[in-house]
Amino acid sequence: MAADPFDAGAGSILRQPKAVWATAGASVVAFMGIGLVDPILPSIAKGLDATASQVSLLFTSYFLITAVAMLVTGFVSSRIGGKKTLLLGLAFVVVFAGLAGTSGSVAQLVGFRAGWGLGNALFVSTALAVIVGAAAGGSAAAILLYESALGLGMACGPLVGALLGNASWRYPFFGTAFLMAVGFLCITAFLKEQPRPARKTSLLDPLKALGHGGLASAAVSAFFYNYTFFTVLAFTPFVLDMTPYKSGAVFFVWGLLLAVFSVLVAPRMQARFGSLKVLGGSLVLLAADVVVLGYGDHTTAIVCTVLSGAFIGVNNTVYTELALGVSDAPRPVASAGYNFVRWFAAAAAPYLAPKIEEWSDLHIPFVVAGATALLGALVVLVRRRSLTHDAEELEPRHATEDSVTVFAN
Repeated sequence: MAADPFDAGAGSILRQPKAVWATAGASVVAFMGIGLVDPILPSIAKGLDATASQVSLLFTSYFLITAVAMLVTGFVSSRIGGKKTLLLGLAFVVVFAGLAGTSGSVAQLVGFRAGWGLGNALFVSTALAVIVGAAAGGSAAAILLYESALGLGMACGPLVGALLGNASWRYPFFGTAFLMAVGFLCITAFLKEQPRPARKTSLLDPLKALGHGGLASAAVSAFFYNYTFFTVLAFTPFVLDMTPYKSGAVFFVWGLLLAVFSVLVAPRMQARFGSLKVLGGSLVLLAADVVVLGYGDHTTAIVCTVLSGAFIGVNNTVYTELALGVSDAPRPVASAGYNFVRWFAAAAAPYLAPKIEEWSDLHIPFVVAGATALLGALVVLVRRRSLTHDAEELEPRHATEDSVTVFAN
């Protein structure tokens, strides 16, 4: 019987060196940064006299830089080492998150958010490897600790943004800069330099990996899915039109469902039904959910927003299995290529959704999001032979490890 990772023994997730706790704590804050601005988007729009489409560029600039940075992070970390890469990423976040809080216009805020995205990409793409290298009790406990940090950050980001943003939309940015500065000091003090990889990563390695038909199919399907995902994340706050407190609470529950279904539910569903059936069914259900969200009343919109977290959690885990198990490329390289493609949709959706509303009405952005989820399912159906390994359904043997790797990278 496998040991309980929460047992108080030597292999426990709770008995880790200070370096691991410092990196994991900073990881929580880093993942908080993704959804931090979600509940305060209307407040930012009001404070800077901006439109919804202008404010949504906060996500677009962040994820556009993140997508491009996927080609850079492995190149950098394989040359300067893990600790220096972490500190470089943290320094970027501290500087640009602090500057974001001083913005006098949407253009300035969008620009500073882009710099923040670069720092976050450098940090989270390196943190898992550093935690695994420094952890006690083997990689399983380290991965679970990182997975917990990811889920906690995704769930708490909107809540912290709401609590600080209720007083001023500027405070969440200053709060993030302060917390990341603390993380910088802790990692400087407690983390020893990590050994560099034996082989340096080329800037073109992730693009070359996309030459594999299965990996390319997974990336294209995930591109369509991520458009749906980030329509929910970035556009729904304007539809709900709630106070930061209420919006933060909605997305906190959304984040909890995402974490629970990603870590606990998805692997069990894969084991029972197979990866491709689970992914196809979840994408179809997500498509139905977002369409109902767009056409329902206010209460229905809240329920569908929260419920989407369950489908998104399942999809994230299964896409990870496909991306990292379908080709023979090294995991970090396959992950970088896959994320390079899918994060472009995360950059496009926050900008296009409010534009589509301006050109049509409130319902159509969600119809488009439903259609993109169905396109993702269609790619899975049409390319199902390419999306299997050794002519069999992918087994979720490494679901936990892979899910954090692909998300981080």
